[in-house]
Amino acid sequence: MSGIFLGMPVHAPRGVGALRGAEPFPVAARTALANTQLRRNLGHATATIRAKRAAVVSELDDWEELRRAGEAIKTATMTRLDEHLEQLERAFTARGGTVHWARDANEANEVVTRLVQATGEREVVKVKSMATQEIGLNEALEAVGIAAYETDLAELIVQLGHDTPSHILVPAIHRNRSEIREIFLREMAGVDPMLTDEPRMLAMAARAHLRRKFLSAKVGISGANFAVAQTGTLVVLESEGNGRMCLTLPQTLITVMGIEKLVPTWTDLEVFLQLLPRSSTGERMNPYTSTWAGRHEGDGPRDVHLVLVDNGRTATLADEIGRQVLNCIKCSACMNVCPVYERTGGHAYGSVYPGPIGAVLSPQLTGIEDNASLPYASTLCGACFDACPVRIDIPSVLVHLRAKHVEQQREDHRLPSAEALSMAAASWVMSTSTRFSAAEKASRIGRLLGARRGRITMLPPPFSGWSASRDVPLPPRESFREWWAGRGGATS
Repeated sequence: MSGIFLGMPVHAPRGVGALRGAEPFPVAARTALANTQLRRNLGHATATIRAKRAAVVSELDDWEELRRAGEAIKTATMTRLDEHLEQLERAFTARGGTVHWARDANEANEVVTRLVQATGEREVVKVKSMATQEIGLNEALEAVGIAAYETDLAELIVQLGHDTPSHILVPAIHRNRSEIREIFLREMAGVDPMLTDEPRMLAMAARAHLRRKFLSAKVGISGANFAVAQTGTLVVLESEGNGRMCLTLPQTLITVMGIEKLVPTWTDLEVFLQLLPRSSTGERMNPYTSTWAGRHEGDGPRDVHLVLVDNGRTATLADEIGRQVLNCIKCSACMNVCPVYERTGGHAYGSVYPGPIGAVLSPQLTGIEDNASLPYASTLCGACFDACPVRIDIPSVLVHLRAKHVEQQREDHRLPSAEALSMAAASWVMSTSTRFSAAEKASRIGRLLGARRGRITMLPPPFSGWSASRDVPLPPRESFREWWAGRGGATS
């Protein structure tokens, strides 16, 4: 197993999984909020997906039982992940495939690059894959002169637009159809100059462009939604048919997969084939579900490889609270209900994995301090937990990671921060009823600051940072204790 799960857990290298030049979330979010077109695009798209999902989920009387089954299967799998991975390797190898193990992004990129170079080809076609984005595979291939062509329509739009994905399921969710038309006219060779922004016409233009790549490419690279350890079977779910072209036409097929994508048996897979389509695209079943195990003479690729990537997952598995994020099946349902994501979009997160799941996954893969602002990119409203098909308690993990960040800051800086001093002062005041009562009475001075407007719009430093972006209500004329005592209630 190349040492995976042996020794101390190792995080992904610094910067892996992050978007190049990414700013901290608070800074990037401010910029995104000022983009009215972006907010319109996001609002329309997420509302549409939410409505579709709600309709198909409501058809199932046992939806909550399915969620609990998915949670139980993934949790049990993670407790014996090393055993299941070894079983997968044996089964895949027995069917003529080759398994490679990669501790991190660098090792994974080296393996894939070496395999492509061995074929002598300079072009590859790709099925949409979060894992290859996480490790920066396209850039690694480009560095050695190999061109990687995305074949998922949304990924193609992002690639041609020299952009980065902003959503797990719909990478180009931040683009509207007129913007897509402009990208195609500018970047796509041979496109009809009279191309309209009608969705059907845009899809036909992309199909014609990609068909040439499918028919000429000798190497395909894919991700995997699931892997069945029992039979060594890999599974890809997609909606356009491009995946099936990539998986069957090339002579060499290389699959890059995070080690957490396992399910033990086909019976377990059945549960997720019901959960994933409804949660992601709002469909009752997936349009194209492709499965393969190893190689088969005269049918499909002649050379089949599986690259199993750790890249921080073992370190995540070691955290008793945080490990539940490895249960994620990348459906994006949490993003579509998140009020923060809906207003800022995915780029503000500065991570390949945006939205609520990115806020808890990325900091664990890289180490909390490399993505320290992400656990704070949430209102903790809990909508993500309600939507998650495998019941990942994202709000609890967010709070857990915030606490880890605070503890790390305490260890790194001997002098306490202004926030730490404020919290210590608040703790001292609230620790006795006498001090708390005195503080309540003293707070009434604040009524003078908002006497004219009925609210406080500006506080003196260091509290001015709070009032710069929100108003503060006036302190009440009397405290609850005073109100209660005045009506004959007992006080302590």
